[in-house]
Amino acid sequence: MKNPSEPGGDLDLLCQAATRLVSLLPQPPATLKLRLGAASAELTWESAPAYGPAAGATPWEAPAAEPADPALDHVTAPLVGTFYHAPEPGAPPFVAVGGTVEAGQQVGIVESMKLMNPVHTEIAGRVVEILVPDATSVEYDQPLIAIAPAGGDEACAVLFPGKGEPSAGHDPVGGGRG
Repeated sequence: MKNPSEPGGDLDLLCQAATRLVSLLPQPPATLKLRLGAASAELTWESAPAYGPAAGATPWEAPAAEPADPALDHVTAPLVGTFYHAPEPGAPPFVAVGGTVEAGQQVGIVESMKLMNPVHTEIAGRVVEILVPDATSVEYDQPLIAIAPAGGDEACAVLFPGKGEPSAGHDPVGGGRG
């Protein structure tokens, strides 16, 4: 029988879960009680913070971890800024899920300090997923678009039966900037 306090034991797993939970909170709790049997967690704070986000402000979120699928390549943010799917509000997006891209093709824009910086793909393939919503703040090297490299037709056939291009005017990621 495994000792619960050994690495990889129940206590270790519980500590890892508690650390992850606390790291996701806007401020550390005054107390944190955990129970392993029947999985319970109780958090308390001394008092509500006297400060908070400005009205209408959205809380900062850490960039999504890079997806683990090794068969996909990712277009990443070349700098910190705001990622846009289209050249201007109301215009069709540069790329859509299911569409094909060529190496060097522009797939988006990152606005930084009022400058519009084009985002290009380095590989040819098919767009599998747009990982960041339109008009969203991004960090340097954050994955923006997942692409199945050209030549992976079997995977594309599974992901996109019929391999048809998206219909004109269809915005698979929703909404424009306007």
